[in-house]
Amino acid sequence: MFRIVLTIAILATAAPAWAELPVAITYLRLEVDRPPVLSNLDPVPEDLGVAGAEIAIADTQTTGSFLGHSYSLTLASIPPGGDLTTAAREALKTSRLILIDADPATILSVADLPEAQGALLFNVSSGAENLRSGDCRANLLHTIPEDAARTDALMQVLQRKQWQTTVLVTGSHPADQAFAEALRRSATKFGITIAAEKDWTFDTDLRESTMDEIPRFTEGFPDHDVILVADETDDFGRYIEHNAWLPRPVAGSDGMVPTAWASVIESWGAVQLQNRFEDHALRPMRGLDYAAWAAIRAIGEAVTRTGSSDPATLRAFLLNPDFQMDGFKGRGLSFRAWNGQLRQPIAVVNSRALVTLAPVEGFLHQRNEMDTLGLDEPESACTAFKGAP
Repeated sequence: MFRIVLTIAILATAAPAWAELPVAITYLRLEVDRPPVLSNLDPVPEDLGVAGAEIAIADTQTTGSFLGHSYSLTLASIPPGGDLTTAAREALKTSRLILIDADPATILSVADLPEAQGALLFNVSSGAENLRSGDCRANLLHTIPEDAARTDALMQVLQRKQWQTTVLVTGSHPADQAFAEALRRSATKFGITIAAEKDWTFDTDLRESTMDEIPRFTEGFPDHDVILVADETDDFGRYIEHNAWLPRPVAGSDGMVPTAWASVIESWGAVQLQNRFEDHALRPMRGLDYAAWAAIRAIGEAVTRTGSSDPATLRAFLLNPDFQMDGFKGRGLSFRAWNGQLRQPIAVVNSRALVTLAPVEGFLHQRNEMDTLGLDEPESACTAFKGAP
């Protein structure tokens, strides 16, 4: 069952009717039951991701209205445990441009629908490696950074600072485990040592006992420069910093965090985007919002340049080596032709400031320095893009 279907249509008024080009986009979301966490200070917004798509539609129509392009955004939000493929089939009857906000398995189930062949889909939520490697699909592009890009960015920063010995604390949820595995691979890739690991198993209320419990939990770690935290559900990481046995910085899911977007990004015109978003959503922009924004801006750029809303035409334009779009992060964004991942700088931030944007200076690549982040072409097992139209 659909919970909510909301359509936002912004019609072109500056162009004659005969020139109008309709561009129908659907935001397809599978809602999730989020596990209980120790703190409720940072609740997950109900419009996470969707708000980014909405502001992008408004941004895109500013240009589109002069060209006779009419953009519409439809939200199909499915309750936890619901059947997103049924909603996808319905959406694909009227829209061939789909943003998907769901888990990796569900994303693949939508991409594999017979009705989705010939459509253009954008993964805006999952950083799973398999979607960019052996399980890639030719009709699926990715605007959310892969987990490996985020962890590679963090390891570049640690290497640059010569903080080369770390320990790792990992939560119990699947997202925590996946992020921990990405941290391990990136540490090996950039010569960072993970000297010891522990799983987070506490179920007590740390809000009243952090000064007792956290020192005992971390006391047995060997000497280290940084504590890596894999806590993608935002459960316990906030309590480790300033409470560990050794006074060391925290990085990963908390402390110094690699992310697609954060409110502390202020240069390269980013303040304009931040302000427009906050005026619209009444909150700061987050990484998933940015991924949805980037997907629709990419569609808009392709429609503007090609004069078409045909998915195959737009896909070919986006995967062309000459394609670039501004992402308010100091470098032009482009798609990798071998797996459909959007190349983008990764912001490494703390709660109050931008530490740096990766790739960090000094990490070179023969083609594009942003390909030092995440799966490079020789590392990806993706074959779906080879020879695909």
